[in-house]
Amino acid sequence: MKHLLKMLDLSTEEITEILDLADQLKYELKHGIPHPHLKGKTLGMIFQKASTRTRVSFETGMYQLGGYPLFLSSNDLQIGRGEPVQDTARVLSRYLSGIMIRTFEQKEVEDLAEYGSIPIINGLTDFCHPCQVLADLMTIREFKGKLEGLKMCFIGDGNNMANSLIVGCLKMGMAVSVACPDDYQPPKEILDFAAGYDCFELTNSPEQAAKDADVLITDVWASMGQEGEAEKRRKAFAGYQINDGLMSVAKADAMVLHCLPAHREEEITEKVFEAHAKEIFEEAENRLHAQKAVMVKLMA
Repeated sequence: MKHLLKMLDLSTEEITEILDLADQLKYELKHGIPHPHLKGKTLGMIFQKASTRTRVSFETGMYQLGGYPLFLSSNDLQIGRGEPVQDTARVLSRYLSGIMIRTFEQKEVEDLAEYGSIPIINGLTDFCHPCQVLADLMTIREFKGKLEGLKMCFIGDGNNMANSLIVGCLKMGMAVSVACPDDYQPPKEILDFAAGYDCFELTNSPEQAAKDADVLITDVWASMGQEGEAEKRRKAFAGYQINDGLMSVAKADAMVLHCLPAHREEEITEKVFEAHAKEIFEEAENRLHAQKAVMVKLMA
């Protein structure tokens, strides 16, 4: 494991190792046990998309690991003024121990890894969100005691979250059912991967997807950069909401996760969100622990 570019690159064993280390680091933090695994290391964090959880969790995590986080806005870098990614990668590789990038194009992340000589971490692209899904898997395992044999249901847009959840959950032995409108399905690359698993289902019926689910997950209908499509998407996704009706067909002890920010009364009702707030905010906290595990694996 040289980088974290997308869930497709990780083996089941590598995911398990990250989750086990994340559990250990979380335990140590809660019990005041220092773990300065990255003392003297520096993480450059390139942001071309705004962030709350990604920036704060990576900065805090790097500090707790004894390293130094360096915030790099695209407005402050030459990459924002046309410098090729490959040049930026080769320069930053001479200064930093690793790079986390949150951007639009997956190719930009892949190019950094190809031309740089230090670990690259994908903090989010339009194609995938591996850091979030590692935190989700960590949270599911924490609450359910296992991953294998559980059913994960995703309701909403076949976007970066859906893509990474499909791959991550299938690799960890979970059944996966995804409900998307016909025009908003996951890309061919993800569906081709999922076709290798008998326990994958793609439907346009939220009720069918949620049937007997152990975990229900959703995301906003319009992600960053799609604000101009908000009204069109609101119409397309009407009915793709986690609500009492959907919860009634899932298992009685089903948990609910949301990567946040949540638009209450759109993709999820206020009532369901608050009923499962403990799980959702534990999931948000676990971004810190899962990402620390990734940084230790790549940079220690």
